[in-house]
Amino acid sequence: MSKEKRLTLNAEKRKVIADVFQDHFESGSKYKAKHDEAIQTYNDMRSVAKTKIEQLVRFHQPQEDVDTIRSMISKYGERNGGELHHDNCFYVQNATPRMDTDYNGNPKEVLDDVHIQFKADKDFLTSYYRDELRSKGLDPDYNVRLNNDYDKRSPSYYNAESEINKYLGFSSDNNSSTNQTIKHKNSWENDFKIWVIGSSYCHNRMFQTETENYEWFKSFEVAKENVVMAHEKLFNHVDEKMQKLKLGLKSYRYFDQAKELADKLGVALNETVLDAHSSMALSIYSPTNLADLLTDEVELTKDEKIAIAKAQLKEQLVSHN
Repeated sequence: MSKEKRLTLNAEKRKVIADVFQDHFESGSKYKAKHDEAIQTYNDMRSVAKTKIEQLVRFHQPQEDVDTIRSMISKYGERNGGELHHDNCFYVQNATPRMDTDYNGNPKEVLDDVHIQFKADKDFLTSYYRDELRSKGLDPDYNVRLNNDYDKRSPSYYNAESEINKYLGFSSDNNSSTNQTIKHKNSWENDFKIWVIGSSYCHNRMFQTETENYEWFKSFEVAKENVVMAHEKLFNHVDEKMQKLKLGLKSYRYFDQAKELADKLGVALNETVLDAHSSMALSIYSPTNLADLLTDEVELTKDEKIAIAKAQLKEQLVSHN
């Protein structure tokens, strides 16, 4: 009886195996649960914040005043009847001052404020859509991986940044007429806006409110920050494990060694995951998937592009032989 041949590992197979372990480390982690919880908390508070900010703005700027200015603008032209701006940026100020000191040590009253924005910056959206970005073969951890040491930025960092910018909508081609897909950046930008009296300069408007309401808006901003912080904690927790795992995988020559480790850790790993990855290029070119690609509405992920390139290279080598 012939001895069964052991499956040899290479860099590509080790990468696939590492991804399986990472999914396992994340899915069962309390840090992943905390990240999901932070996103849900923000979503819940965002819904309430829309109502609260509209009530606050309309208290200071009644709808009838907005309507009057709009009528004046319609009659006399822009700026001749006042200014209106469709805004998603607001400064909420505590109506109760706190005591502080000036440069000379003299007591003074200070009115604290908090900046509320319903659009979102790239760091937040990268954290918010982390699962989606990973499913597309992108690297949402490219920035937190630096741990604020920007001297370590490499070509792979800039490649990942470029891909994230393009996917979320922060690239320069975001407003291209040929780009029919609504990017997340634009979606958040236009999710909530209300008409305010004044120019586009958000910081020129301070909407005062009582302390309790002011503190709620502060907690809303904290909820947004918590999404990013939970992302960082999740990455650090998993990355510590992954660094050790990758060192171990480099020392493994055969699949059964990785399988033994997976069994000890309760990780579901079998050879089919390697087969599925190697056949990715073929599945991309199935009639249905190819039809989607030819409509220009579906873009290949990085992993899919790599799989196709490898399949094409393999076919060229076979044809030459």
